[in-house]
Amino acid sequence: MRRTWAICKKELQMYFYSPTAYAAFAFFFLISGYFFSSYFLYPPNIIDVRPIVGNVTFVFLLIIPLLTMRLVSDELRQGTDELLLTSPVSITEIIVGKYLAALVVQFLLVVGCLLYPWIMSSYGTLDQPVLWLSYLSMFLVGAAMMAVGLFASSLSAHQMVSGITAFAILLMFWTIEWLGDSVGGKIKDYLGTFSLISRTSDLQKGVLDFSDVLFYVTLTIVFIILSIQVLERKRWK
Repeated sequence: MRRTWAICKKELQMYFYSPTAYAAFAFFFLISGYFFSSYFLYPPNIIDVRPIVGNVTFVFLLIIPLLTMRLVSDELRQGTDELLLTSPVSITEIIVGKYLAALVVQFLLVVGCLLYPWIMSSYGTLDQPVLWLSYLSMFLVGAAMMAVGLFASSLSAHQMVSGITAFAILLMFWTIEWLGDSVGGKIKDYLGTFSLISRTSDLQKGVLDFSDVLFYVTLTIVFIILSIQVLERKRWK
């Protein structure tokens, strides 16, 4: 576990030394702030955090590929992956450490977005269960997206390719429910269970359904395991 935290700290330093990360942060808060101002700061000033959470979650779709594309691909590009793969640190420790660093960054984004309900609370009373469970849904979606981005980063030494791959996979999970709507029947219900967005609906109503939480946790674990498997293959090549 100590080696996992060491990798996590190293990756966090890389995030905060990288101009790309700062540009991604700036872009995130610029776009989410624009959505907030266009929705809330003009009439009818509805005291409801859910539309804000929905808009911020959409920005994740654009920003998370940028934040994750260098996690493993940078190691592959520089050739430092050989040092990692032959070191005493296990592949699992490497991937988990990198994912934890990405998760910390994503958590900071979510915490930063608490500014919006704080402003809204000056105009009226917020429904507390809806507020906190909506933000939990935002965090869970982002955590799953980070795992997808990590997996995409392990596939290529080119950051741009990794970013595009991550965006394509995330877009598939984002729109899979719409595909089900066009098909209809039982297939619609089946595809809907894999939607990143539809699973947030109960949480954003203030209803804690552990099956929704389990879905995001399972999706995260699956893509972390896939990332480990990709690196394991590279180790034995």
